[in-house]
Amino acid sequence: MKFTEFNLNDRLLEAISYMDFDEATPIQEMAIPEIIQENDLIACAQTGTGKTAAFILPILNKLSGIKGTSINTLIIVPTRELALQIDQQIQGFSYFVPVSSCPVYGGGDGSDFEMERKALLGNAEIIVATPGKLISHLQMGYVKFEEIKHLILDEADKMLDMGFYEDIQKIISYIPKERQTLMFSATMPPKIRTLASQILKNPKEISIELSKPAEGVLQASYLVFEKQKTALIKYLILNKPDYDSILIFTSTKSKVFEIVKGLRAKDYSIEGISSDLEQKDREEVLSRFRSKRTRVLVATDVISRGIDIKDINLIINYDVPQDAEDYVHRVGRTARAKTTGVALTLINEDDMYKFKRIEDLIDREIIKIPTPPEIGESPAWNPQPVRKYKKPRYKGKGKRK
Repeated sequence: MKFTEFNLNDRLLEAISYMDFDEATPIQEMAIPEIIQENDLIACAQTGTGKTAAFILPILNKLSGIKGTSINTLIIVPTRELALQIDQQIQGFSYFVPVSSCPVYGGGDGSDFEMERKALLGNAEIIVATPGKLISHLQMGYVKFEEIKHLILDEADKMLDMGFYEDIQKIISYIPKERQTLMFSATMPPKIRTLASQILKNPKEISIELSKPAEGVLQASYLVFEKQKTALIKYLILNKPDYDSILIFTSTKSKVFEIVKGLRAKDYSIEGISSDLEQKDREEVLSRFRSKRTRVLVATDVISRGIDIKDINLIINYDVPQDAEDYVHRVGRTARAKTTGVALTLINEDDMYKFKRIEDLIDREIIKIPTPPEIGESPAWNPQPVRKYKKPRYKGKGKRK
C-alpha cells in the first residue's frame, strides 16, 4: 500500500517522498488508519518494522491543520537515544508542516533544561520524553499538559523491564482522561496486557511477527570458549573487508572498553559506547559510526533499541543477552527497511542454555559454526541448565573428617 492511499496532507506526503518513503510497511498499513480514526491502539511489532512512522505520520497529519499553541502529543520512551531518534524522525516528516517537537531526557546540560522547560510550557506541539526526566519537570509545577490529545508509549515492554511502571502511572495522572492512547511494544508479556487494560479504552489490536528477527537477517552462531572470543572477532573482521559498519553488543558496560582495548588494530577504527559516557560524547560516537568514520562500535543493550543507523553489515553478540527478547532487538539493528545483514552470536559453555531459550522464542534453530582451526577447538553443543556447585554442609558438632 502506498502512502498516497492514506489521504494524508499534501505537505506531509511531500516530506515522505523527500525521505524516499513510498510503500507502507505492514505495521504502518494497519496502524495508520486506526490512529486517523482516533481509536486507542495496542500494537506489537518487532524492531525495524517502521512502527515509529506508524504513529508519527497520522499524528502529524492531524496537527498539520491546527495552529499549535499548546502541547498536543506526549510520546514516552525508555531511553534518551530513542527520544532523540524519534525527534529526528518527527523533524524529517514535518519538514514542510508547521509542527515543532522537543526531546526531554536526562544527561544534558543547563541549556538543554531551559529548552525543555520552554517546550513544556507549550512552545512545542509534540514532546518526546524519558520518564525520569519528565517527572523532574512535572514536580516543578510549570508543565502544561491540559490540552494533550494523544499519549503514545513506545517500547512499552522495555520501559516496564526498566522499572518505569510507577513513573508511567504518575505521568498519566497529569494528562486529561479524554485522549487517544497508543501503545507500541516489541513483545506482549502479561504485564503489558495489565498496563494496557488500565490506560487504554476499547483498543484495537495489531500484532506483526511477534519477537522474530527480520527476514533479511542471516543468523548464525559460534561455539567458543570465553578466552577465544576476542581472537575470533579479530578473525571475523579481518575476513570481512567489505563490511564497513560492524556493531558488537555486550551485556555489561564494564566489558565495553575492555573489548575495545582487545580489538584495537591499525586496519580499522573502533570505539565503545555505554551509559558511562556523557550524552554529548555518546552522540559524537554515534555520529562517527553513522558516517562510517568509525568502522566498529562496541555497545551495551542501552542502544539496542535506541538507534536507527542504516546499512549496518554485521551484528556480533559478544555474549548471549540475559533476556531472550533483547536478542531480537540486538539483531534488529541490521537488515532494516528490507535490507539484508548478518548477525553472529558467540556462545560459551555457560550461555548455551540461554541461547536455546532464544531459539525457542523465535521458533528457529540457528546454525552452530565451529571456530576456525586458527582459533582452536570449540566446546560441544550442550544446552543444559548450568548447575552451580554448592559447598557441602557438615552436620553434627564433630570435626570434619
